[in-house]
This record gives sequence, structure tokens and C-alpha cells, in this order.
Amino acid sequence: MASTSVLESMTPAGHENVVFGRDDATGLRAIIAVHSTALGPALGGTRMHPYASEEDALTDVLRLSEGMTFKAAAAGLDLGGGKAVIIADPATDKTPELLHAYGRMVDRLRGSYITAEDVGTTVPDLVEVGTETRWVTGLPTEVGGSGDPSPFTARGVVAAMRAVSRRLWSTTDLTGRTVCIQGAGKVGAHLARILVDLEAAVSIADIDSDAARSVALETGAELVSADDILSTECDILAPCAMGGVMNAHTIADLRCRAVVGSANNQLAETADAGRLARRGIVFAPDYVVNAGGIINIAFEVSASYDALRAARAVDSIEDRTSQILEEAERNDISPTQAAGRLARARIEDATGT
Repeated sequence: MASTSVLESMTPAGHENVVFGRDDATGLRAIIAVHSTALGPALGGTRMHPYASEEDALTDVLRLSEGMTFKAAAAGLDLGGGKAVIIADPATDKTPELLHAYGRMVDRLRGSYITAEDVGTTVPDLVEVGTETRWVTGLPTEVGGSGDPSPFTARGVVAAMRAVSRRLWSTTDLTGRTVCIQGAGKVGAHLARILVDLEAAVSIADIDSDAARSVALETGAELVSADDILSTECDILAPCAMGGVMNAHTIADLRCRAVVGSANNQLAETADAGRLARRGIVFAPDYVVNAGGIINIAFEVSASYDALRAARAVDSIEDRTSQILEEAERNDISPTQAAGRLARARIEDATGT
């Protein structure tokens, strides 16, 4: 990849640092992107995925790290935004040696980037990474960490759903609401469990049909095909898989009143916020909705972890989502724009710009 391509990719988002790592002995190929440390060290998970190309991996990590900056800022955390991607198949390429090599890569950044889990990585993986660096969070509770952040992320999604429900139906009660979950991974599965307990009518799908079937059997959720989930009629659609699922084609086929999910970068392009608005579909900005995990981890980073305090902080996503929806209506802008204003205001206050 030519260096000009990398620099051109970095410039629009203003990343502070992008580091490429390679270790031939273990097969590691990774990119760490630090978008901003204006509010504090850059915190963000490590995604392991068999990207088709290094360009695709770079595009993903740059978008994800920028999103983490806005996520932390909008959540009121004293943290910056970063992200890492490892170009590998987690089912076949993951080894302790590769994770150790990645840990050494993280350690060389001396705390400007703090890693956590993401798609394709797990809490046990973080333990392996942690043998080489102390700049890792989301470790098991038995070693003083906060454990898997997925339940907190799912809890935050439900909090945002309550805010959206209040706006659309004048109640925070989700009983009887139809919710379609795209993605039966860690967050999607936890979300299904919570919503079923709240007596919502849940449908679920995943490209891994076995994973979706397992969650459906456990929770009683209706199983829907991955090809049909986005166009299935429902009150709330919850994208909880990979990003970019809201685009000109899929938005035209949506049959929901709101989109409230945990996936990062759900909008394929900025114009998609307008497309949703024109269809009368309420979009709760993803980096506000899915902040439960980083809020929980922030308590671990502060060295004063308390699960109950963290849970109460995650529940505040309901109020924050309501604030953003009200701001959007008041100023005739999209919720995405309103959330961006909130995040940028915090960063500008910190930098004096």
C-alpha cells in the first residue's frame, strides 16, 4: 500500500497516530489507530477479522477509532478514542503466540492506547494479551477486571430503546414491543435475553444460523433468516453485527419505527441519516446507544471498579438518548448531528478550540 494512500485515509478524521504491526513468526498483521487523546488515553477494542485486504482493514480501523472518540465524549468519559484490528480469522488463526506479539505491539504505545475485546476476541484472549502489557481492560473478574462488557453494552441498548419508546409511544415500557435483532453474537444474545425478560416480542437472525438458532431456542425468540431480518416488520430494529447495514438500498426496505442497535458505524454514509429521517424512522446514534461497554470499562480503568455503579452509569444512556432526540427536533437536525454536536463540544472544551 502506498504511503500517500494511508495519509489520505487519515487526514479527514484527523487521527493522531496509526501504527502498523507485523510479526512473521506468529503471523500477526495488525493496525492500531489512535484517533484522539484530547480527553484521555484512547480506549477501544481489538477486532480480529479476515479482511479481504489491508485497505479494508485500514478503512475499518480508522472509522471505528473515530467512532470511539465520539462514543467516549458523548458518554461524558475522560477517555479518548482508539481501535485495533488484527487481520486474521479468529476461528483458525488465533494462537497465544499471536496474541502475545500483539500485546507487545500495544505495549510499545506506552498507554496512549488501551485495548479491550471486540468482534473476534474474547476475555481469555485479553488475558494472553495482558501477559505482555498492562494496557488492557475487560479482564476476568477473578484477576480484578470487570469481565465481559457485552452484558453492559446490551443493557445500554435497552436503555436507549426506552428513550425511543417514550418518544414514539409515550412510555418506557417495552412489553409487547416487536424487536428484530440482527446479530446473535455476544451483545445480540444478551440483548435478546433482556428483552424477552421484559416481555418484548423478539426476532433474531445471524449469518451464523447455528448461533441464531441457539439464541432462539434459549430465549424463545423467533428465528428469522439473515437475508430477511432488516426488512421484517417490527417496532424496533436492532443492528448488532457489523457496520454499514443502513444504506440507500436497505433503508428503502425497512419496516420499522426506529433503529436502535449496538453495531458500530451503522450508517454506510452520512446521507443515510437523512434517508432514515425522510422515512420517519427514528435513528438512535450507534455510538450513544452502544456506550455501555466502554462506560463499564471506564470504571475498571479508574481502578475503582464497582459493578453496581457501572450499571447505574450505563442506565444514564436513556437520558442521554432522550436529550439527543429532543435536541434534534428542537434544531431540525438529525439525531446523528445532535450527538456529534454534544461530543464535539466536550472535545473543544478540553482542547480550548
